[in-house]
Amino acid sequence: MISKMKIIPLGGLGEIGKNITAFEFGSDIIVVDCGMGFPDETMYGVDIVLPDISYLKSNVEKIRGIILTHGHEDHIGAVPYILRELDVPIYTTPLTAALVELKLEEHDLLYNTQIFTKKTGSVFRLGAFTIEFINVNHSIPDAVALAITTPLGTVIHTGDFKFDVTPIAGSMIDLARFGQLGNEGVLALLSDSTNVEKAGHSDSERKVGEGFDKLFKGCDKRIIITTFASNVHRLQQIINVAYKYGRKVAITGRSMENVLHVASVLSYMDIPDDVMVDIDKINKLPREKAVIISTGSQGETMSALYRMAFSEHKQIKVDSGDRIIISASAIPGNETMISRVIDELFHKGAEVIYDRHTDLHVSGHAPQEEQKMMLALVKPKFFIPVHGEHRMLVKHGELAKIMGVQPKNVVIAENGKVIEITKKAIKCEESVPSGAVLVDGSGVGEVGSVVMRDRHKLAQDGMVVVVMPFSSDDHSLISEPEIVTRGFIYVKEAEELIEELKRVTYESVEACQSQHIYDYSAIKSKVKNNISGYLYKTTRRSPMILPVITEI
Repeated sequence: MISKMKIIPLGGLGEIGKNITAFEFGSDIIVVDCGMGFPDETMYGVDIVLPDISYLKSNVEKIRGIILTHGHEDHIGAVPYILRELDVPIYTTPLTAALVELKLEEHDLLYNTQIFTKKTGSVFRLGAFTIEFINVNHSIPDAVALAITTPLGTVIHTGDFKFDVTPIAGSMIDLARFGQLGNEGVLALLSDSTNVEKAGHSDSERKVGEGFDKLFKGCDKRIIITTFASNVHRLQQIINVAYKYGRKVAITGRSMENVLHVASVLSYMDIPDDVMVDIDKINKLPREKAVIISTGSQGETMSALYRMAFSEHKQIKVDSGDRIIISASAIPGNETMISRVIDELFHKGAEVIYDRHTDLHVSGHAPQEEQKMMLALVKPKFFIPVHGEHRMLVKHGELAKIMGVQPKNVVIAENGKVIEITKKAIKCEESVPSGAVLVDGSGVGEVGSVVMRDRHKLAQDGMVVVVMPFSSDDHSLISEPEIVTRGFIYVKEAEELIEELKRVTYESVEACQSQHIYDYSAIKSKVKNNISGYLYKTTRRSPMILPVITEI
């Protein structure tokens, strides 16, 4: 009889984003979430970051399905890329399913994928696992936690959650069910760690609506609001307050338009008649009658708000007649991009309201007191903090110990670590391949460590190209080399240095010929090493050196 289960986080630990976890029992695997990550400032040219699923590809025959807890990018963004590698069904709630279908349609994968829609409270079986969807509150509808029953016991994965006793739509988190499961006995709890550094309780989403009301009341400017496209409840509140004050609403940004359409069709939003107008018609309205909801809350370079800030938006020109409200908090790493956009908006004379101390945004993640409440309700034997940077996981682990979990039963894991659980013990010793797969344009995984190292070098010190015309007869240098630089120096302002580089090139070629070395690869290597050494000695810089031989 099988006596152990494996839990293998392949993303989402030690980082924000890229959430994906495999649960393995015997010959069965289920995968929870398939999220993407966002590139940091060192990932030049990278569009998105995907988890490494090498382990799943090598065990694809065991995978019974992918279960998605909710529709945020850090939980569903990698689905189209992963489904190119894994032909497995998806199980999720209606809104999440609709958002995934939009992604799959863009990648021409929709008709090759099985998506099974389950409502909150649904129970279904996948191999050795029985999965139950439990309602939780988050910053998007249809978010669920998972109760995963195995032959060893029940494991709860909270997904992203908070406690909201006055949600905009739907019911509050199902505390009763968590308590019931806790009384029956929970083997292990995997819980969201994002807000563990924040004390107290979370604010209700309704507080944001009250903040909007204050900013709309008496305002004679055009109002432009940016928020996360997936925050359906936030969109609903913006539309409600606009309708209250007799304003028309236009949407700009493809992802925002997609979410609004899906949420409306599935009745997750109630949009009053005649409040929505096309973005092309918004300029015909008096400013005090117009509201624009825009993408770009994270300063993304292709977003609608970014294009407004840098005068690239086709329909909207920002000026002193605009009040711009940023209703979102910065994802770690995006602060610089957001600041650039805000500065540009100020340059254009717009009024920008972005202070995090105003009632413009509330988090969708549980802070400390709600995390304690989850632990108190569930009473797990083993505890594994997930969804957070390493310090967050450690802090969450300390909370679990305070709440009565034995210290030896708290595991602070890393991506790729194999967590083995039996009825009596938990350990984390083995590892499987994990890491990041970088997407650059249409290339997936083509940008590896060598390419990124070259991009870093180019960004830091630039490039020097040495073009050497050689005779095809005797392999000699027949005219002076040409020195081309990019990102290093401006040639016309450094003629003396350029002449020295030509001299070093001549001497390098002559040294090769005196040693009867005529192999072009060896000559290029000699030129590269000598020029590199000379430049570091004289400039203390190490540009990329590219010797090029043209045979004439």
